[in-house]
Amino acid sequence: MELRMKLHSHRFIPRNADWTVAAIAGFGAGGILMLLELAFCAVMDLDPWRMPRLIAAMIMGDAVLQVGGYSLAVLASALTVHYLLGTFFGLVLCALIAPFQLDSSHGMALLAGAVFGVALYLFNFYVIATVLPWFIEARGWATLLGHVVFGMATALIYRLLERPGRSA
Repeated sequence: MELRMKLHSHRFIPRNADWTVAAIAGFGAGGILMLLELAFCAVMDLDPWRMPRLIAAMIMGDAVLQVGGYSLAVLASALTVHYLLGTFFGLVLCALIAPFQLDSSHGMALLAGAVFGVALYLFNFYVIATVLPWFIEARGWATLLGHVVFGMATALIYRLLERPGRSA
């Protein structure tokens, strides 16, 4: 009896991502991340409006950080930025997944997404925080976990929705 293992190569091949699905995956995973952040705020007894203010400050300026509580303008700005960034980073992740065939299995997609989530966390809270220093206060395990879940959700949604023949 002969035992054969089928190994899937993850070398680079010229294959584009399914861009529509990639955008949907990033957008959806951004929503999952927002819900997770709200859950963390509830569990850790934190102000649920703090993270939206940190995000909104990217376009509204750091003056929005001086006050607390609910603001429709802050919330609308934060949602806009959050979903645009989620969509953008979903496109980036899927642009990496497709040519390296990291969507060959659920496990591989989840692993690629988790690694991307860690890299995104480090980029956002250690590189971007040098320009937008108010993000330093958001560093921590909860934010790291949220970004790992974002990456995993993006990769899994992409794998599940990717349309055969749409990647060239």
